[in-house]
Amino acid sequence: MTSPRLTHLDAAGAANMVDVGDKAATSREARAEGRVVMRPETLALIRDGMAKKGDVIATARIAGIMAAKKTSDLIPLCHPLLLTKVQVDIALDESLPGLRVSALARVTGQTGVEMEALTAVSVACLTIYDMAKAVDRGMQIEGIRVIEKSGGKSGDWTAEA
Repeated sequence: MTSPRLTHLDAAGAANMVDVGDKAATSREARAEGRVVMRPETLALIRDGMAKKGDVIATARIAGIMAAKKTSDLIPLCHPLLLTKVQVDIALDESLPGLRVSALARVTGQTGVEMEALTAVSVACLTIYDMAKAVDRGMQIEGIRVIEKSGGKSGDWTAEA
């Protein structure tokens, strides 16, 4: 049995873009999540549409979608993908208090879309922070992770609760 190895390092340990040319194109999907925790007053401001910079949720959703499409420009060893679907959902959560961000990325291709889903969530969270930092610099971005992926040679995977 061979031990697991990092796929983005060559035999000499140098960074290496994985060759996916011989892999079959399959339907692949990934979901990621994260959250922005803030003061209750900040959440109320966002909920009521009173943020000085405009509609925080709509802007963050669009930023996340745009970011997913630019993942290979941001992460050095990611392949450019022809994404077939990117969806970013943002929900108010009074119990945090804050916003829960989730993203879905889908492609038919030779490599997975986990990085695209993660990038969408990350940039949506950063956009929320940027748009509300004038009233709450203590916001925290937390829990960014892949929660499930499907397709490809490795098959389906779901994060533990």
